[in-house]
Amino acid sequence: MRSVNIVLATSAVLLAGTALAQPVKVDLPIGDTPPELADPAAEVVVNNCSACHSLDYITTQPRGKGEQFWRDAVAKMVNVYKAPVSPEDADAAAATLARKFG
Repeated sequence: MRSVNIVLATSAVLLAGTALAQPVKVDLPIGDTPPELADPAAEVVVNNCSACHSLDYITTQPRGKGEQFWRDAVAKMVNVYKAPVSPEDADAAAATLARKFG
């Protein structure tokens, strides 16, 4: 009998909490394009990579890793995380990232 009362009391608390719950709206800051990506050559990076990453995140990656690092990073985003980036845009983005942050 006592365990039934505990279950009923717990259920009542959970139902009350659910009834009071309100949807949460989150407004993400859009932000400005960092200077390193504010040129037409970097448009492919801005258009494709910012769907999942902030542009600031992209510009704070380690410098001097070389072209292969960026090719591998872009390939991982496409192949592992299924980023919807065309092969042409992936090549262009990797080349731009290597040139800018190489």
